[in-house]
Amino acid sequence: MEKQIAIIGAGLSGLLACRYTFSKGFHPIVFEATSSIGGVWTKTVETTKLQTPKPFYQFSDFPWPDSVTDDFPNQHQVLDYIESYAQRFDLLKHIEFNTKVVGINYEGPSQEEMESWSLWGGTGEPFSSRGKWKVQVQDTQTLSTEEYLVDFVILCIGRFSDVPNVPEFSPGKGPEAFHGEVIHAVDYFNMDYQSARKFLKGKRVTVVGFQKSALDIASECAEANGVEHPCRVLYRTEHWTVPDYLPWGVSLAYFYLNRFAELLVHKPGEGFLLSLLPTILSPLRWAFAKFMETHCKNKLPLAKFGMVPKHSFLQEINSCTLSTVPDKFYDKVEEGSILLKKAPSFSFCKEGIKVDGEDQLLETDLVILATGFRGDEKLRDIFLSKFFQECIVGSPTSAIPLYRECIHPQIPQLAVLGFSESISNLFTSEMRSRWVAELLDGTFKMPSIKEMEEDVKKWDQYKKRYSRSYYRRSCIGALHIWYNDQLCKDMGWNPKRKKGFFAELFEPYGPMDYVSPS
Repeated sequence: MEKQIAIIGAGLSGLLACRYTFSKGFHPIVFEATSSIGGVWTKTVETTKLQTPKPFYQFSDFPWPDSVTDDFPNQHQVLDYIESYAQRFDLLKHIEFNTKVVGINYEGPSQEEMESWSLWGGTGEPFSSRGKWKVQVQDTQTLSTEEYLVDFVILCIGRFSDVPNVPEFSPGKGPEAFHGEVIHAVDYFNMDYQSARKFLKGKRVTVVGFQKSALDIASECAEANGVEHPCRVLYRTEHWTVPDYLPWGVSLAYFYLNRFAELLVHKPGEGFLLSLLPTILSPLRWAFAKFMETHCKNKLPLAKFGMVPKHSFLQEINSCTLSTVPDKFYDKVEEGSILLKKAPSFSFCKEGIKVDGEDQLLETDLVILATGFRGDEKLRDIFLSKFFQECIVGSPTSAIPLYRECIHPQIPQLAVLGFSESISNLFTSEMRSRWVAELLDGTFKMPSIKEMEEDVKKWDQYKKRYSRSYYRRSCIGALHIWYNDQLCKDMGWNPKRKKGFFAELFEPYGPMDYVSPS
């Protein structure tokens, strides 16, 4: 009998998991709460574009069509590309739309027995005759519920949706004290483009945040209202934003996406000789970062507006906070339709916002909180078991405890895809999907729970070492090749994908290098 695989979410990771598990002869069922595929790409700001150059953001065996000529395609082009991929591999037939998974529960060995295991699932195998997952699903249109019993679960619920991160305020100093309107960026994303423009028109808008969504919303606000009602951007920390990925005419990939670049950093599980190189070559690592920083400062008036970050570009890229600046963003700052205001902390009052430590009131009509999402909470709450809820999120000061960023050592018959970030999330999601499919197919087994936990700790140390105060719990940063090497070795593939010594060392690695396991 075919093993049933429940895949929760039909974003990029869900589609990839569906494609590769089906190719191995399993029976995937994809539960998608909305009526369409594409995940975060279904609802974006009108001006949103891909942040990663398209050669590094594509499926390994399904290149972008020739009709898409822009290096940074817009939302419609990205969504069309994703939908074309789903049609090409006939994935839609596996998807149950408008079905929201409200909880999953493991039916099998007791918690006490699971805690005594030395191997994942007791045997190191992905399936067990003693355990299955019960998936509780609600039809979002009829509100009726149904339960599915499956052999394995793949969570592809992402981090950037559903559970908004709303800052906490002292009593009487939060949004309730404000007589204007406060929304989260997700509420703005959910509007159609025409409604969004109309919503902003004629209002004094304050956007809180300085990541990609905040910058996109501020740009649209400036377009709608100009200098008559400038959009104020409140930010806590200056971040490196890039005007392009061609510092001084050389692709960024030559500095951070080839094997030579990875020789400059300490890697999880590396041997003694490899560990000497990052120390010896540390001046070159510093020079690479400074080279990129000078490009950003040359192309963007960061110094003029006090926007030069205090941390290095290396920290930025290794904390997965690097973003591209929207077209003409600083032109709008120059003309006065966007106002930048540093506010490490603030509170609300009747007429607007008060920045802590300042007397002047910032009058505003609308506040948009572009403050991200609580992905950890979203991941935790899908489990009905308190034990699994505590396991999956782990310590708040350490990485989400996923071996290979996919498998929790204490949670059997379950994988997580698309939760850990990278420079190119599609690229890493495809590799992880193929790895999980090979695991399910019996190509390899998991090591002991102790070995898995030790590996997670080593990766956590790497993340903290290079991101420092900007540490993110689920980010492999710029260490793509070393990470993919581990996946390739597990699957029995040759991790070296280039032809020739110099190509292997200096040519950038991208999705097309992993098109086949040859």
